[in-house]
Amino acid sequence: MRGTCLSKDWMCFLSLTDRHTTPEKFYIEACDDGAGDVLAVDRVSTEMTLTVRKDVPPSAVTRPMCGIMGTMRLVAGMYLIVITKKKKVGDLLGHAVWKATDFDIISYKKTVLHLTDTQMQDNKAFLSMINSVLNTDGFYFATDYDLTHTLQRLANTSPEFQEMTLLERADQRFVWNGHLLRDFMAQPELHKFVFPVIHGFVAMKSCCINGKIFDWNIISRRSCFRAGVRYYVRGIDSEGHAANFVETEQIVQYNGAKASFVQTRGSIPFYWSQRPNLKYKPKPQISKSGNHLDGFQRHFDSQIITYGKQVILNLVNQKGSEKPLEQAFAKMVDSLGNGMIKYVAFDFHKECSRMRWHRLQILVDMVAEMQNEFGYFLVDSDGTVQLQQDGTFRSNCMDCLDRTNVIQSLLARRSLQSQLERMGVLHVGQRIEEQADFEKIYKNAWADNANACAKQYAGTGALKTDFTRTGKRTQWGLLMDGWNSMIRYYKNNFSDGFRQDSIDLFLGNYAVEEADMNTPLHEPKDWKFLTLPIIMVVAFSMCIICLLMAGDTWTETLAYVLFWGSASVVTAGVILFNGRDFVDAPKLVQKEKMD
Repeated sequence: MRGTCLSKDWMCFLSLTDRHTTPEKFYIEACDDGAGDVLAVDRVSTEMTLTVRKDVPPSAVTRPMCGIMGTMRLVAGMYLIVITKKKKVGDLLGHAVWKATDFDIISYKKTVLHLTDTQMQDNKAFLSMINSVLNTDGFYFATDYDLTHTLQRLANTSPEFQEMTLLERADQRFVWNGHLLRDFMAQPELHKFVFPVIHGFVAMKSCCINGKIFDWNIISRRSCFRAGVRYYVRGIDSEGHAANFVETEQIVQYNGAKASFVQTRGSIPFYWSQRPNLKYKPKPQISKSGNHLDGFQRHFDSQIITYGKQVILNLVNQKGSEKPLEQAFAKMVDSLGNGMIKYVAFDFHKECSRMRWHRLQILVDMVAEMQNEFGYFLVDSDGTVQLQQDGTFRSNCMDCLDRTNVIQSLLARRSLQSQLERMGVLHVGQRIEEQADFEKIYKNAWADNANACAKQYAGTGALKTDFTRTGKRTQWGLLMDGWNSMIRYYKNNFSDGFRQDSIDLFLGNYAVEEADMNTPLHEPKDWKFLTLPIIMVVAFSMCIICLLMAGDTWTETLAYVLFWGSASVVTAGVILFNGRDFVDAPKLVQKEKMD
């Protein structure tokens, strides 16, 4: 299987033949596969066929590209989305892994003059949404390796699976361009022109301990099922897919041997929501409808089939607004009565309050025996499987970001200690924590992983990364957490509706009809949306003016200040009371899909 790569291997030819006599096409050539096949995309009929190099018009203009993300239908018609720049992350088992860094969205149609002004505005908005997703850092691909599967899953496959193209055998949970490739999927002969693209984080480091060089990697795969942003996508859907589900695999390669340790994170797996309403932390709401236990069972049945035994690490607060979620989670595990699932609740904030971060070791020690039982995946230099990982830790906090990443990094280090000892990299009695150079690489990579996952879900970098990077909590880290929390508040209330719409459009949860005259983008705003903020601003401004420009008597000044001050406070209260009317809510999906 060969995929697209940089300009010396792949070229995109945009036909400039006479449009009045010859239909215009895109020609995409796989110059390195030896077959000489060329993909021809008809820009009028949108049909994709195979042709040969000699059929490419001599007048075609050559444009370099790194790969095809897929196609998307918008109001103006079809668009071809391509990767135009990439950066090499490293090599995994001898295969290059790339990060897509720049994209281009090319219209099949050469003009939009056939659209009305409204349609042109809608098309521009949809293009902005697609660009918003593409500009979210974290798209990775390999042209000749399956990045969507863990080492253990790849090792436990059949010969028939190995013969499949990357597109056919990919784990669909992690193929972020799956919807864009739907037309390619229907034509197997075209599979060699495309490849799966994952979203998440990849770090590949060459490290040295005791003079022994080994490769250490992190791969976080973000699920495209129930994908979205922090407050608009919580809990699970009817299929049991959890919001912000991420599979994180830590891989070590040394002298031909390789080891893998897998963990997962995901939203609390029943039906609950936490819609933004201008409050700093909206109160979580457990749905009063829907069969919670059914969805819960669907989620864990899938997890057990894929990963084996499950140990749930629930890191939410056991008091306050998060308490009902923890209680409901524990109750559902008991109700399910599945011996393959164990539940561990650890009140992260309570245990680590007043900078007592050393107390995280309590949780690590608590689950040490379970981690030893699960083990990890190990293949020796001869290719013989020595060990299988028999279960995974499924960690979650409210967002499955900050607290979760801290715990995952500690468990991953403990597994790595055992792996490096068995491989002979670490001497008996040596600890990873004592290897200063490697510890710096390790901590920074896990902190970068936290930041990547947080930006993709919450819109800002992660919190608590000072602990992940340095092993201790700092005052500067607290200040940065406060700053990131403020940015999150703004984005969650005033820009996440657009981000959610962008993801739903990109993943195919919302389909645009060509020349659509009635998109949901033009839903009228309630009168309160414009009127109340104007009244509040005017009232507050008048209050300040009255303070600065005192009247003839202090009683007169006080009366004006009290009047305008009261008006601004009352208006602000009304705005907060109707908070949901003022946040940036998604427009492209039905409300019941968001709750």
